[in-house]
Amino acid sequence: MKRYTIEELQIQRESEDHVEFKKAESGNFSYNGYGKNEPKERRKCILGYVVALCNENGGRLVLGMHDDYPHLVVGTKQSIDAIGQLESDIYRDLGIRPMIYELFNEAGKRVLVIEVPPRPVGKIFKFEDVPLMRVGEELKPMDDKTYISIIQEQEPDFSEKFCCDVTIDDLDKEAIAILKEKYATKQKNPSFVSLSDVQALSDLSLIRENKITNAAVLLVGKEEVINRLFPQAKVMLEFRKTEGQIEFNSRKVFGQPFYKLIDLLWNEINERNASVPIRDGAYIFDIPYFNEDVIREVVNNAFAHRDYRRSSEIVIRLYPERLDIINAGGFPQGVSLDNLLTVPSTPRNRLLADVLSKTGIVERSGQGMDKIFLYTLAEGKPAPDYSKSDDFDVTAVLSAIVKDSGFALFIQSRQKELPDNEKLTVFDVIELCKVRDGENRTIDKKIAKRLEEKNCLEKHGKTNAQYYTLPRHYYELAGKTADYSMLVDWTAAQVLAVLTPYLEKYGKAKKSEILKIVGDHVSEKQLRNFLNQLRELEMIKTEGERGQMVYMLGDKYKMHNDIITKAISIGLKALKENGEI
Repeated sequence: MKRYTIEELQIQRESEDHVEFKKAESGNFSYNGYGKNEPKERRKCILGYVVALCNENGGRLVLGMHDDYPHLVVGTKQSIDAIGQLESDIYRDLGIRPMIYELFNEAGKRVLVIEVPPRPVGKIFKFEDVPLMRVGEELKPMDDKTYISIIQEQEPDFSEKFCCDVTIDDLDKEAIAILKEKYATKQKNPSFVSLSDVQALSDLSLIRENKITNAAVLLVGKEEVINRLFPQAKVMLEFRKTEGQIEFNSRKVFGQPFYKLIDLLWNEINERNASVPIRDGAYIFDIPYFNEDVIREVVNNAFAHRDYRRSSEIVIRLYPERLDIINAGGFPQGVSLDNLLTVPSTPRNRLLADVLSKTGIVERSGQGMDKIFLYTLAEGKPAPDYSKSDDFDVTAVLSAIVKDSGFALFIQSRQKELPDNEKLTVFDVIELCKVRDGENRTIDKKIAKRLEEKNCLEKHGKTNAQYYTLPRHYYELAGKTADYSMLVDWTAAQVLAVLTPYLEKYGKAKKSEILKIVGDHVSEKQLRNFLNQLRELEMIKTEGERGQMVYMLGDKYKMHNDIITKAISIGLKALKENGEI
């Protein structure tokens, strides 16, 4: 968004230039209409005007200038020393991220400008559940005709539009050669590299009717042409030594055509890449902090799906153990945080995405995200985090930390053993992560059955009360024992497994507290029987009279803590019969 000067603002018209002027001299212009009873009056606040301006495709709210033309500066005390807080509050309450800045005239009078971004295609913003629009001096509910026209909008394909005054001479021959080579390899069509540049680009619809498309310029245009026509297509790589710092330690700008940019960008990231050595017996391999396939796919997606009408660049923030990618434009139509892996997206730039797919740069619709999650989770890292995304930007956060090297070894060994048509998918690995992390209650039973057949899961319990664990091989690789603490096939041993962490932490528990711990897995009668069994085995002991009784870990538990896992596996009764307890 552009930063205006006072002189530029003074000659702007409220309607034509999408600007709203308010004097706000005392600095008490209402933020949210608090204290006003009439909806009509409550709307005349900062949030109300931000909503209306966003709905009319962006604009600015100017505080400290008279609304009469030519808008004399009167000065304002609004949000002095609190601009950052005002930005945060607006984003928190509306999901709109404004740019706010101060201006001062020669007399030192202060003007506060709130730059409001344009709404995404098909998106309407509301204040107090009412979509607002400016009508003269009023903020009114949006009329039905305007409302319907907005929600029925379709995103135009920016990439297929023609780029005026650009000729074949404005394209980079080296980038075109890379495109042709990648297409020939992906499509198994070696003769494609021998086509003329014009013919090859025409075959891919990058040139039509002898006119050059925006997609052609972005993919294979000369750097100086791209920077002149599409400066927002740059990628800004910022490196920071610590995650807490605001200022970057170094920055590198990439403005080359995409087919040259992507390799240069990855090489720069890889210069700072480290790895985690993983050992499986005599075999040692490294897990890189930043997986090349994952990084390339995230950047490719950002380039293909970004909103090129927005003026901001792709920003990559590289930390020693984390990488953030911020991209202009929300998720493509139909995609949300809840369905990232399940809903094929409608490409925002269909021609651009189509060419990248045909040249093997990106996967078919939806599959690129599968690869990002699959490779990341299979390396024992946290899942990619898209939770900071909103209607205006998509933010991907990738952690470099390998939190479970045993899981990485386990997945790698299983993938090697499975034939190509049975390799683990991203959905398989997600379910395995759920089991590893003790989230059995949310596991997909159909996927779990398939994973059991592939020896990737072990089932415990009866038909109507089943629970899964990862195979013994995983726990050996991870150097830990299976977590049976959420088994649905409840026994006295299971109650002990669930109760133990609580007793170790707090020392004792009332029966009412134990009932809360085991939840609805067992009835009160079953629990009473299980507790009696454990007390007979001296795994737990009690103190106090009935009604005031508390339960604690018994002496036998402390002596036999090393066989508790085995007890859960085959039952306390069997161990007792074998003389082990």
